[in-house]
Amino acid sequence: MALNELRKARELTQHQLAEGPGVRQATVAQMEKRSDLMLSTLRSYVEAMGGKLDLTVEFPGKPVVHLAQLSDLDAPAKR
Repeated sequence: MALNELRKARELTQHQLAEGPGVRQATVAQMEKRSDLMLSTLRSYVEAMGGKLDLTVEFPGKPVVHLAQLSDLDAPAKR
């Protein structure tokens, strides 16, 4: 499903979605047209709709792996 389809399924306009992360409607439109987004940008987009981003990795014949560290993508690196 494309990002604009996901937004429409949640019955949100670009303007309504922009209010969540505090960006302009034009920024939401640009995000929806891109095929390459940073994970933190995608996470912000999904969270603005009230959702949660979950990234999984699948290899043939192996169990699905959930990448849990994504919640810390924007946090400074700990030493």
